[in-house]
This record gives sequence, structure tokens and C-alpha cells, in this order.
Amino acid sequence: MPSVPEQLDKLIVVKIGSSTLVDAEGGVDREFVTSLARQFAQLLGEGYHIVFVSSGAVAAGRERLGFTRRPTDMPSLQACAATGQVALMEVYAHELAALGVPCGQVLLTRRDFVDRECYLNARNTLFRLLDLGAIPVVNENDTISVAEFAFGDNDMLGAIVSALVGAELYVILSDVEGLYDANPQEVPTAKLVRHVDHIDSRVAAMAGGAGTSMGTGGMSSKVRAARAMLACGIPTVICEGRADEVIVDVAHGRQIGTRFEAPAGSSRESGRKLWIGLAEVPRGTLVVDDGAKRAIAREGASVLPVGVVSTTGSYAEGDVVNVVDLNGVVLARGVARFSSDDMTRIRGLKSEVIARFMPEKAGQPAVHRDEMLVF
Repeated sequence: MPSVPEQLDKLIVVKIGSSTLVDAEGGVDREFVTSLARQFAQLLGEGYHIVFVSSGAVAAGRERLGFTRRPTDMPSLQACAATGQVALMEVYAHELAALGVPCGQVLLTRRDFVDRECYLNARNTLFRLLDLGAIPVVNENDTISVAEFAFGDNDMLGAIVSALVGAELYVILSDVEGLYDANPQEVPTAKLVRHVDHIDSRVAAMAGGAGTSMGTGGMSSKVRAARAMLACGIPTVICEGRADEVIVDVAHGRQIGTRFEAPAGSSRESGRKLWIGLAEVPRGTLVVDDGAKRAIAREGASVLPVGVVSTTGSYAEGDVVNVVDLNGVVLARGVARFSSDDMTRIRGLKSEVIARFMPEKAGQPAVHRDEMLVF
């Protein structure tokens, strides 16, 4: 049985959105795909390894099935996705094969990452394809994944895949040049932000919200993905996908778009924390007070019951939950040490009080720092 490499150097994950991939009529832009394939082939020749995360299945399927606009009912969306996956892979395989580059389709759902065995199998498959000189083309398996499909964009999928393979760089090809300090469509003097080393409420506000009619993501989803990558220690570049030779330029280190990169010396989180924070589906939410927020963000502390103001959702001990501040900003994601019922009873209480009626839980944090990814 051939061995699967543990790590590959010069590994880049490239994600493209639907709005960048399609032409004015809403179909896959073959000329643009030819340009992508040419850039991929050049980088492979230079010793890079590339994982390609592609949106666009619904847009491609919509065109092939004769829809004039994006349908809204789930069966039609999934029919478009099923048809569009075939259409996309036809185009990618043809254009890459013309340059002597093989590719393979890898369809994933979030469940594949939640299950540890599936997670490792996906990793092995990706590494084996890369080791064989192929480009894995990754997309969500939208035809069977209702909850994930409703969630929408592939920006976070690309981030999860980047963490999965230990990428050196995550590149998000967008229909805009990068992150601006204001909406350039509304503020003519808006400036491109070249570098971000942390994401706070000010940076999040710059991202705005809405996506396009072709896709479901927007700048806000890209910034959320970049925020996760900062925690992983993986640089992320958001750039205009249709700029000439943009992927090659980014790979070569040229200043393109907006680069999100943690300060020098920042440590990369453990694989387990990344799995908890990025792959697991949160089942509930803990809202913490300002004191707990400071302790988590600045000191890497655990979440203590005394700092929990409220909790929402139904979850069991061992499920993953979001930890948010009083403004609803996600601070971290981790494994709950109490069920939602128990947390409702003990929130805001000190450890010595909890020990009186739950002695088996004496001194137990709500979420331990060793099982929590802080964003």
C-alpha cells in the first residue's frame, strides 16, 4: 500500500466564487477557466501543490437545466448542483488535461469533517492526489447536504480544507480587488486595505454583508474565513480573481489584494483545536461578560460558569458551542463541559456554589482552554 505524505511544501488552497467563475450570461466562462488552468500548470511546474475549491455548481447547472434565474426551492437547487458538478468537472478536466495536468473531484459535507475517521480519510485522499501530481477540485456535496447547502458559501470550506492539509497559503478569488475601508460603490474615496493582522469589530464592519445573485457569499464571509485562518497561522489573500496572472503573482509573494497574516511569532493552534473550531458544527452558544471576554482573548483562559451570562441552543456535554461576547461577536468555539440544561442552572455562579449541588462537577470550566479555538 503506497504511503501518504504527512505534509507537502508549497501547498496552496485556491477558492473561487460563483460570481467570478461565470460569464455575463450566467454560464461557466471557458476562456477564464483556460487562464486558471494555465496558471495552475505553471505553478505545478515550479513545484507548488494546489487544492482548488470551486463554487459555481448551481450557476452551471442552472444554465444547463434552462433556469433563467437561481431557483429558491431546495429540490431545484440540488438538481442544479447535481447537474452543475458534472458541467464544472467537464470544463476543468478538459482544460487541465490539455496542459497535461490530471484532476480529481472531492465532494465533502461538514459531516465528513465532524466524523474524525472521515476527516482523516479526506485528508489522505487529498494528499494522495497531490502526491500524484493531480489537482483536487473540492466542493460541498450540495445534492445531499441540506443544512450545509442552506449555509451557503464555500469560503469557510476553503478555510477548513486549508487547515486540513496544512496549507502555506489560502487564496480567495473574488469579484473585487480585496477588502476596502468602506464600500467603494458608495464611497468613491474608499481605499484598499493591504494588510490585516487581526480582525476586530472595525474590520468586520468594513466587510459589509451581501453576496451577489450568482453566489451566496460576500466580503463578510471571506473575512470570517480569514479570521479562522489567522487562528491557524495560515496567511489568506483576498484578491480579484480575473486580474491577469493573479494566482501566480500571489504565490510569488507580490502585493496583491488584501493579505491577512498573524504577526511574526504567532503560534499555529493544534490539530485538535482546529478540528473543534473549524470542522465541528456548533450546537449552542454561550454569551460571556466583559471580564470573561478579556480573560479568553488576552490570557487564553478557559470559560468559567461565573462568566456566562446566558446560553442558547440544545446541546449535550461534549458538544461544540460558540462563545460570544455581549455584542454577539464570536470569540471562540469549544467543547462544552456541561449540557445546555445544566448550564442554564449554573450560569453566573461561582465554582464553590456549583460544588454544593453538583459536587462531581466541582471546579469544572464551562469550556476548557485546551478544547477551545480562540478566534
